[in-house]
Amino acid sequence: MLSWLSDWFWQERLWFPEGLGWADLEDRDGRVYAKASDLWAVIPLALGFLIVRQIFERLVATPLAALLGVTEKVRLHALYNPTLESYYCNTTKHPTQSSVENLSKLTGYSVRQIQQWFRRRRNQDRPSLLKKFREASWRFTFYLLAFIAGLAALIDKPWLYDFKEMWQGFPTLTLLPSQYWYYMLELAFYTSLLISVASDVKRKDFKEQIVHHLATILLISFSWCVNYIRAGTLIMLLHDASDYLLESAKMFNYAGWKNTCNYIFIIFAAIFIVTRLVIFPFWIMYCTWVYPVTLYPPFFGYYFFNGLLMVLQCLHIFWAILIVRLAFKFLRSNESVEDERSDRDETDESGEEEEEKEQEKQKTKKNGPLLNGHPVFNNNHHKAE
Repeated sequence: MLSWLSDWFWQERLWFPEGLGWADLEDRDGRVYAKASDLWAVIPLALGFLIVRQIFERLVATPLAALLGVTEKVRLHALYNPTLESYYCNTTKHPTQSSVENLSKLTGYSVRQIQQWFRRRRNQDRPSLLKKFREASWRFTFYLLAFIAGLAALIDKPWLYDFKEMWQGFPTLTLLPSQYWYYMLELAFYTSLLISVASDVKRKDFKEQIVHHLATILLISFSWCVNYIRAGTLIMLLHDASDYLLESAKMFNYAGWKNTCNYIFIIFAAIFIVTRLVIFPFWIMYCTWVYPVTLYPPFFGYYFFNGLLMVLQCLHIFWAILIVRLAFKFLRSNESVEDERSDRDETDESGEEEEEKEQEKQKTKKNGPLLNGHPVFNNNHHKAE
């Protein structure tokens, strides 16, 4: 059964144009080609990234955080209560007003104490500022080094300047050592991010991040197996061109360097929009979607590859909307840039203000509008009444 599935999955008509196949990618005459078996090297490399990350965060990122002045906010811990803890873990972290009143009767706490307990308990689960800084530092370091390495590997290649050159001689494109390591390290890094996603900082676009990591891993793996390596290196370089700027903006934001963060973010937003919303769809995808059809008839691998690129482009549009919204907010009001995807700590004072506002709304609904604390009655009656 497994043998039949393997034969069906790897059949040549799915992954190659008509007249071409796996035999064209066998090593010969000193020419080396990419092979699916090479991808097994990603597993130890990904585990190596996880180990190096732990060392980096302790020995480099933590001292750097202290140097830049990253300071932790003092968080008040919720006192342990088995009833509230069970409700928090098994039911919901955000109880309704009726649930708060029921919990108040069960525990003997006042309604305000119950609400305060849940605020403090939610804050305990939020990642610390140092954790966020160390994660951003690690990603910044990799993306910057990957961009420099990718640029060095492609700077003298003709397909960096003429995208149509990526298909010149396809599929018998010789694998270069620089391409091998660029691919393996990028793939191992995204695999390590997928492995560590459960322990990393969770943001509001968590699901989109999972989709992005999976699409990226599939895209890199597939392009390697069928020798779309030239296209793959261009796509990876294009993504690395802006990612390190975003991570550096986060680092300065966590350190409280608001102006530096804002200016880096504006530069990032400009590069992101140019690379992801202009170059990627109108140059890269044109040369993977439109131009190949002039060379050979479409096949399943062609649709599969471009389908993954479309998934990435949809994510680019989603993130571009968030980025533009933040950029306009800064340019119009000169406020500091805040990551809308991250949860903020809840304070007892802010919680009490929200409760008072909610109580005022309830009173307004019940008694009508108030004037100086007294209900305003409608005295606009006609004299005939």
